[in-house]
Amino acid sequence: MKVLIACGGTGGHINPGIAIADIIKEKYPDAEFLFAGTPKGMEAKLVPKAGYKLETIKVAGFQRRISLENIGRNAKALAYLATSGRRAKQIIEGFKPDIAIGTGGYAAGPVIRKAARMGIPTAIHEQNAYPGVTNRLLSKEVDYVMLTVEEALKFMDGSKFEHSVTGLPVRSNINTMSRDEARKRLGFDDSFTILSFGGSLGAGCINDTMTEVIKWHTGKKLDINHIHGYGGMGKDSFPQVMKAAGIPLKSDRLRITEYINDMDVCLAAADLVICRSGASTLAELEAAGKASILIPSPIVAGNHQYHNAMVLGNAGAAIVIEQKDVTVEKMISETERLYGDRVKVKSMSESAAKLHLSNTNERILAVIDKLIEKSKK
Repeated sequence: MKVLIACGGTGGHINPGIAIADIIKEKYPDAEFLFAGTPKGMEAKLVPKAGYKLETIKVAGFQRRISLENIGRNAKALAYLATSGRRAKQIIEGFKPDIAIGTGGYAAGPVIRKAARMGIPTAIHEQNAYPGVTNRLLSKEVDYVMLTVEEALKFMDGSKFEHSVTGLPVRSNINTMSRDEARKRLGFDDSFTILSFGGSLGAGCINDTMTEVIKWHTGKKLDINHIHGYGGMGKDSFPQVMKAAGIPLKSDRLRITEYINDMDVCLAAADLVICRSGASTLAELEAAGKASILIPSPIVAGNHQYHNAMVLGNAGAAIVIEQKDVTVEKMISETERLYGDRVKVKSMSESAAKLHLSNTNERILAVIDKLIEKSKK
């Protein structure tokens, strides 16, 4: 069996594609895989690093805001568009896939569209509660749509496809460690534990407020353990702010680092998580069953992080604060309220856990098997 997977742009599209390949490979060890993506996107590094072959196709999105720079970008996007169909056909004819799967990003568009029109059974996986433009367009072309959450369906306007809520694959080590074991490994006691981060690059809004939250609870000597990842964006400022305040980056209550390389341990240890609301992050919060304060990034396509966050917010699993409404006073107030109300935190954690689909792999494989069956007809 040959499987073509098209994805690109961000880790939020690429990692699910790799995860789906790994899931298929576990059941069908003789399957052959080929990824299609852009030559300069993150996929150019992540896909080969995961052990899969990548064929490249030049695709770019159109910029809506008018500027001299964007006029140039749009001219390049038009040039790529003119050749993308031919290049997609080359990739497909060269590999001869039995099935094709898209997980979002501009590269998935021409490849999955061409595969569908060539009669190859196709599916897409949508990670967000508000689908990206590529998947919204492809939903009219493909045989099957896999959704992380049911809320995304109302934004899909295709009529041909079947769909199912499969959830989003998460790292296998999430939710494998007890809270006590995790805290022991981190050198923490059994006090209320906060985990905050803004992703590998960091988030200025989260860093700015967490400096004050950390000053607040350390100054009051509250029984709070705090792990914070300030990311690349904070490497030149966050440690200096802590130093100026006389707060160490590491103590029996604090662990402040640029990157969090042991997220499984930190999630297991946490009572409360403060973060953005990317699809993969939320899937891990659900898998680990963690209460959260979510601050959606306002600079993502379709404001999809807000829609993602509201799935947890409406379920009682998270407090959602839009970035425009974030203040130091509000963040301290919400943190203090949850610190003093462990019953509420427990309820939020249980609500998060109820959203987790523990059989995501099986649900994805059920779709794959349907595509395989169709390819044999």
